[in-house]
Amino acid sequence: MRRKNVDEECTGEEEYEGSGMRWWDEDNRIHTSKYNILTFLPINLFEQFQRVANAYFLFLLILQLIPEISSLTWFTTIVPLVLVITMTAVKDATDDYFRYKSDKQVNNRQSEVLIDSNVEVIRLGHSYFINWDQKMYYSGKATPAAARTTTLNEELGQIEYVFSDKTGTLTQNIMTFKKCSINGRIYGEVHDDLGQKTDIIKKKKPVDFSVNPQVDKTFQFFDPSLMESIKLGDPKVHEFLRLLALCHTVMSEENSAGQLIYQVQSPDEGALVTAARNLGFIFKSRTPETITIEELGTLVTYQLLAFLDFNNIRKRMSVIVRNPEGQIKLYSKGADTILFEKLHLSNEDLLALTSDHISEFAGEGLRTLAIAYRDLDDKYFKEWHKMLEDANAATDERDERIAGLYEEIERDLMVRVEKHDETAINIGYACNMLTDDMNEVFIIAGNTAMEVREELRKAKENLFGQNRSSSNGHIVFEKKQQLELDSIVEETVTGDYALIINGHSLAHALESDVKNDLLELACMCKTVVCCRVTPLQKAQVVELVKKHRNAVTLAIGDGANDVSMIKSAHIGIGISGQEGLQAVLASDYSFAQFRYLQRLLLVHGRWSYFRMCKFLCYFFYKNFAFTFVHFWFGFFCGFSAQTVYDQWFITLFNIVYTSLPVLAMGIFDQDVSDQNSMDFPQLYKPGQLNLLFNKRRFFICMAHGIYTSLALFFIPYGAFYSDAGEDGQHLADYQSFAVTMATSLVIVVSVQIALDTSYWTVINHVFIWGSVATYFSILLTMHSNAMFGVFPNQFPFVGNARHSLTQKCIWLVILLTTVVSVMPVLAFRFLKVDLFPTLSDQIRQRQKAQRKARPLRSRRPQTRRSSSRRSGYAFAHQEGYGELITSGKNMRAKNPPPTSGLEKTLSNSTSWIENLCKKTTDAVSSFNQDKTVKLHEIPEQSIPPSKAVIRFLTCTDSGKEYKQTSVF
Repeated sequence: MRRKNVDEECTGEEEYEGSGMRWWDEDNRIHTSKYNILTFLPINLFEQFQRVANAYFLFLLILQLIPEISSLTWFTTIVPLVLVITMTAVKDATDDYFRYKSDKQVNNRQSEVLIDSNVEVIRLGHSYFINWDQKMYYSGKATPAAARTTTLNEELGQIEYVFSDKTGTLTQNIMTFKKCSINGRIYGEVHDDLGQKTDIIKKKKPVDFSVNPQVDKTFQFFDPSLMESIKLGDPKVHEFLRLLALCHTVMSEENSAGQLIYQVQSPDEGALVTAARNLGFIFKSRTPETITIEELGTLVTYQLLAFLDFNNIRKRMSVIVRNPEGQIKLYSKGADTILFEKLHLSNEDLLALTSDHISEFAGEGLRTLAIAYRDLDDKYFKEWHKMLEDANAATDERDERIAGLYEEIERDLMVRVEKHDETAINIGYACNMLTDDMNEVFIIAGNTAMEVREELRKAKENLFGQNRSSSNGHIVFEKKQQLELDSIVEETVTGDYALIINGHSLAHALESDVKNDLLELACMCKTVVCCRVTPLQKAQVVELVKKHRNAVTLAIGDGANDVSMIKSAHIGIGISGQEGLQAVLASDYSFAQFRYLQRLLLVHGRWSYFRMCKFLCYFFYKNFAFTFVHFWFGFFCGFSAQTVYDQWFITLFNIVYTSLPVLAMGIFDQDVSDQNSMDFPQLYKPGQLNLLFNKRRFFICMAHGIYTSLALFFIPYGAFYSDAGEDGQHLADYQSFAVTMATSLVIVVSVQIALDTSYWTVINHVFIWGSVATYFSILLTMHSNAMFGVFPNQFPFVGNARHSLTQKCIWLVILLTTVVSVMPVLAFRFLKVDLFPTLSDQIRQRQKAQRKARPLRSRRPQTRRSSSRRSGYAFAHQEGYGELITSGKNMRAKNPPPTSGLEKTLSNSTSWIENLCKKTTDAVSSFNQDKTVKLHEIPEQSIPPSKAVIRFLTCTDSGKEYKQTSVF
């Protein structure tokens, strides 16, 4: 399992098991590989011999080179050891290459060393299946799924808690301008002939922007009143659009066709600047000192006086510009909750109306953004700018002084509101993670630790009743019990509940004396949404679950502020969306669409767990059968260390005779088809409960192996005890006995794996029956006169195989041994499937009996719960772009911006991708209805509808600015 640290940023050198190391050079290049041509061999050998098993066998090999203290020759150890080291080195080299491209006794010895090698090969095969899966390939961006590690595949089949970001993960991180509220008037709504507000229908024609030669043809707006206000010269509307065209970090460049291309650092900014462009206020170009825009056909160049950059605390950005008339303006945009505190007192009435508009917008599932402006006096600005220069040059408390000056000038603002995209809670309803059928949705919004504790207590009372509370209002738990929530028996909760908590309240809820109450309540809810949380809080929630719930966790996100969450979970998944590659580089698996998570877990994850468990069960079985024969033989040879088989059979049993069949089963086997795995999510439950390989299954394998070893030894022993062959010679010689047992063992374990195989391919047939044929070929060759003549000391069983295998009684003994070994198991499995079939057994029978397609499941029409007033702000932005722009480091050298005659057509570079929420409902709604459901992390609007086998937690960051939503 991968070790991860909880950091807000991905900095320094970080190491992952199976993922190599990742670090940043001074030139900001990312390195993820560990080796080069010169260092591969020494580093890889050093790493491999750090494993206890490999070091042990190296030491054992050295001892076997001393004949006085070893009863076996050295090749019985060196052959499997070299094979294992070579196979592991090939796997490690393959892994590193792909990272570079995206940036006891001898009979037990082979088991211990070879299981590592086989496991690595199986994991590598499973990883390639993920990479090659065409159903996880996103043709829109030519992006396949990628397994960036080979060590965690089977854990994908054991996930109980999924933590997910919202924007760009559960939703498309694609922004479009929908509506706006300017000076108390809403633009963007559609009305019918009677003047009543109505939804947009296909027959409704969008506003005609053809008069604008630089319009984005993909842009659609259905309210002509906004264009009318622009044409009439409404100064408030003009100022609104002017702000959108000036207050941003967008860069423009000219392509080979003479068109302007916008390079945006977030889809939000691209949507805003594009909207202004389509409405006649076109951002043209910028230098470190100027911004040039075209206002209704007239080029205007503004002097950029200051850039007040965005950060996670400010949740806003501002620019101060001087227009051609010499007026100084401050334009600001950011979270409504922040900007509303900065408004001039004269805006009180407008603030109330605009707040209602914001609540309405958020209720419709749109993301909102407030914008505001202020006129600045020239003298005041000069004084303020001088203080800013002094603060920038300061060595002590520089950041605090700059922040204070920003706060001082960003006040007495005039407000406007713009909206786009969806907010978190509404996405929860859209994804059926929140539904109107829920008994209650608990909202935790306390401003202090006491308020949060009290709200959690009341919510728990609704779930559990008053008997869980003491007189002081606190839950009665010993600290030991609180910290060990694994041992708490979850009470039966009737009904469906959801929990919604904001980032401020979550900070208090994560305190040591409250967090266990939060976790207990959250795990009893069907859905938990954490809104507006920081990247660190995301990681803290993951760590809370990892620490107190003995379960495998998975985190999925698409941006840099998801990295800490991704690294904290046992398994991290990166979405290669609109936010760059930071999340992908920090992840174990990556793909382009959130909907692929369903297939990754329910198909690849479940199959990997199923295959690995079958491999381990069979591997231990065949080696117990192989090993215990020596134990029984010891009673008859006085425990003299004499082996019951010849040394070459001991050497080749695991690496030649039985290695390929078990590898084929571990790589290719499947109990049910991929479609049935998707259609019956209940099949995922055994992995969560670890039912397919545990201590009980291990002891069953041991008992099975011991029983087989008894049959393998005592049936030939009893048959040969006083019998003679067809030639009249006695059969009870050591060499004939060894050949008979060895042949019986190879046939028994081959028949057993044939019975264990659920899904047959050509490779399975070739490997199983080919291994049996290989055994006989090698046996006859090693017992031939020719081999004895060349190596008389190494091949002493001359002629024995030919002599023994021509005796009918030998074959009858082999047949009897095989039947006695296999028939009880066959009978038990037949009765079990007939009398107590598992869901997998039933579906497998269904597959055999019915080949017709399953009828499509009907989906309930989705309804949306009416919401109380809330903010829909979730602006995606990152700190540092302001300084980059004003320094000019990100701009190409070019001529000064022209003052007239710019003839360029703008083209937004934001690409449009498919809806990431597609099939999310189906991915979770069919999960089992019982208590194995676990924690979900989802944004405010993204929680699955049913009691799923996997619980989701969705997060939207305040750092982007996204609303973080956590779903338990």
